[in-house]
Amino acid sequence: MLTWKNKQHFKKLLSRRLKETVDKTQETLTDIKDGKDRLSDKADQASLASEMSFALRIREREAKLTAKIREALERLEDGTFGICEECGEGIPLQRLRARPVTTLCIQCKEKQEAEERKRAISSQIAY
Repeated sequence: MLTWKNKQHFKKLLSRRLKETVDKTQETLTDIKDGKDRLSDKADQASLASEMSFALRIREREAKLTAKIREALERLEDGTFGICEECGEGIPLQRLRARPVTTLCIQCKEKQEAEERKRAISSQIAY
């Protein structure tokens, strides 16, 4: 169980990361918008298309991270932050500090990854 002080620490940390991620998203969208003004020749158009594709991939990652941060903040509010969604045990502070958006303890995460590897191998064998 997290102490009040730990909860405040994670709330501050996650809120700061959320702001940073939202700010980066805005920058990405501004970069895309600003890039449209540089369409003078075919080389510029190709370069812009490549840059926009890269920027959109970054934007997609940022959107996923933003959602995970918001979910972690909700778990802080409802009292489930730091509790493994799989086994119900507490997630160690060391893991929460390393990955504050985590929802699984190390053991359950390792089990999940092992199952994903098995599925990947099985799907490769099927082809």
